[in-house]
Amino acid sequence: MLNTQLKRLAWYKCLFIFILFVFNTACKMPVETVAPLTVESPSGNNILVFFTNEEGEVGYTVAHSGKVVIDSSYLSFDFKDMDAIKSGLEVSNSSSKSVTETWEMPWGEQRKVKNNFNELTVDLKEQEGLERKLTVIFRVYDDGLGFRYHFPNQPNMKEVIITDENTQFNLTGDHKVWWIPGDWDIYEHLYNETKFSEIDAISKRNHPNLAQTYIPENAVNTPVTMKTDDGLYLSFHEANLTDYSGMTLKVNTETLGMESELVGSEITGYKVKRNTPFSTPWRTIQIADKAGDLIESRLIVNLNEPNKLGDVSWFKPTKYVGIWWEMHLGKSTWDMASGKHGATTENAKAFIDFAAANNIGAVLVEGWNTGWEHWIGFEDREGVFDFVTPYEDYDLKEVVRYGKEKGVEIIMHHETSAAPRTYEQQLDTAYKLMENLGMHAVKTGYVGKIIPKGEYHHGQWMVNHYRKVLETAAKHKVAVNAHEPIKPTGIRRTLPNAISREGLRGQEFNAWSVEGGNPPSHLPTVAFTRMLAGPIDYTPGIFNIKLNPWKENSQVNTTLAQQLALYVVIYGPVQMAADLPENYEGNAAFQFIRDVGVDWEESKVLNGEVGDYVTIARRERNTHKWFIGSITDENPRELTVDLSFLDNGQSYTATIYADAADAHWDDNPTAYEITSKTVTSKDKLDLKLAPGGGAAISLVPVAR
Repeated sequence: MLNTQLKRLAWYKCLFIFILFVFNTACKMPVETVAPLTVESPSGNNILVFFTNEEGEVGYTVAHSGKVVIDSSYLSFDFKDMDAIKSGLEVSNSSSKSVTETWEMPWGEQRKVKNNFNELTVDLKEQEGLERKLTVIFRVYDDGLGFRYHFPNQPNMKEVIITDENTQFNLTGDHKVWWIPGDWDIYEHLYNETKFSEIDAISKRNHPNLAQTYIPENAVNTPVTMKTDDGLYLSFHEANLTDYSGMTLKVNTETLGMESELVGSEITGYKVKRNTPFSTPWRTIQIADKAGDLIESRLIVNLNEPNKLGDVSWFKPTKYVGIWWEMHLGKSTWDMASGKHGATTENAKAFIDFAAANNIGAVLVEGWNTGWEHWIGFEDREGVFDFVTPYEDYDLKEVVRYGKEKGVEIIMHHETSAAPRTYEQQLDTAYKLMENLGMHAVKTGYVGKIIPKGEYHHGQWMVNHYRKVLETAAKHKVAVNAHEPIKPTGIRRTLPNAISREGLRGQEFNAWSVEGGNPPSHLPTVAFTRMLAGPIDYTPGIFNIKLNPWKENSQVNTTLAQQLALYVVIYGPVQMAADLPENYEGNAAFQFIRDVGVDWEESKVLNGEVGDYVTIARRERNTHKWFIGSITDENPRELTVDLSFLDNGQSYTATIYADAADAHWDDNPTAYEITSKTVTSKDKLDLKLAPGGGAAISLVPVAR
């Protein structure tokens, strides 16, 4: 059997190289002047071919199971005050290696991660002129590939000012795409589901509910996920975004191609400025035969460097409650001037009492510090916030002391109002305060247009700011949950105090959106798009679906059962029980939130289709408990869950929190039922999900 598979893979490889030759010739493209270089994944299912043509241009092509999935795509750079690196290149050297290793996540979706790839390194040199050098490194995995550029130290290229990176991803068909626009300032757009040829990011400008937005091109942000006509799944993103600008992908709807479009700066006029030697982020393509394989892939974290912080046991994955949702409802406010200030000592202690009574480890307090009267709507927000001075009705030290007495951590909150220079001036002081108080987690925010004007949230300047915050926080044993962030690119492997990020259209849009909130298809899409990048702070757990009496014209567009399922489906090491405590009191469904884990030994995707539905099972670390979450879009769905992943010979008590027979995300969202039964690995569970509904299941081993 093995010999047959090896023969088939060798045949695929030969066929692919032949296809590449024929394709280039048939399309009247310049044919390679040297033999192409190939690298395949460990199993041989993915093959990448690197080539040069007679003009000295370089490119690559990718095949999966013998079929081309990325057509000939070219690689080049444009620079300020320097000729482009595009043509006249030759291969001066190439080398290959294979790596198989296993590393451990200090926290995450699974404890042990296998990192197995084959690598091809290609050294390029200009044949004439400045004879500049450029290296391209390809790593090919069974679940996709990544490649990056390296600019070595060289006499004719000391300072590099990049005006454009021209990395192409040419598709083989008009795929179905789930995308958000290539906004340089925010990711809080709803996902669109269209054919590639129908992508129109420009029409998404001037969104009424976004504090900042800038969409200069018909481009998409990453991760962007696609499905081919023959059922293959592709997702494009980047890994290890370090001292570089974030990448959007400019689309050509006629040629069905994408090209990197880096986020720029109106202040400098360029995209990236670096000194050699340096490496770019990895450009990544996840390739999967099943949609769920995209979620199970660890490609993004594998392409990052190992943990540089060592022991981070001072951070504990946790559930939390807090003074937050009540502001979005209008029950209270962040500032004191309104007379409805939420962050009072009394209110914080009430949340601490609730957390302590319900197996919830932390309390977030927003609006505790001075400056909220001038944080938004003002052009000049420099110096507005003080990150160490509380309002007079909030005794920070007393709240922290009371929390420790009750066994509850306090999560700090730093809203910068998109004035990062003000924040940087206080970073050491603010984090030293946290360290002295024994506070180990902070939620940061960057609402508004970046000051100085002309910089954007996703440009190199801000990428470096977010990194500085992480590195400073690490020195003081602080973990960072960033909102209005740069997208996750797997840095959590290297700096595991990068615990979570927003970076998507979150739960708060359900409280104040003029467009009706997040539709039922939103989260079944997020699971296969944004979640591929890294952990999400989505703030699930809203039980008061209709938001009465606070927001009569707004609501959450899911059932209550789906809100429970989100604790398993949407991964994050900090998970908020976001609703007001009074909405949980006396509700039997709250038991699932009390019980559900937040840190996982392993995770399995049991079924799913992008934008439609998904079911995920996760085993809690240091216990043998499993939890399952299943969610659907606006369509009702019947799913069968195979429990064969459970330990053989072990019985489990399955507690099932499901939609009632008449449940509906709009008509009857809070109708649910709880049932219990004993199951083993030989059993299957039949689930009936209501429109916009879900199911949450706890599986607890029965003592033998």
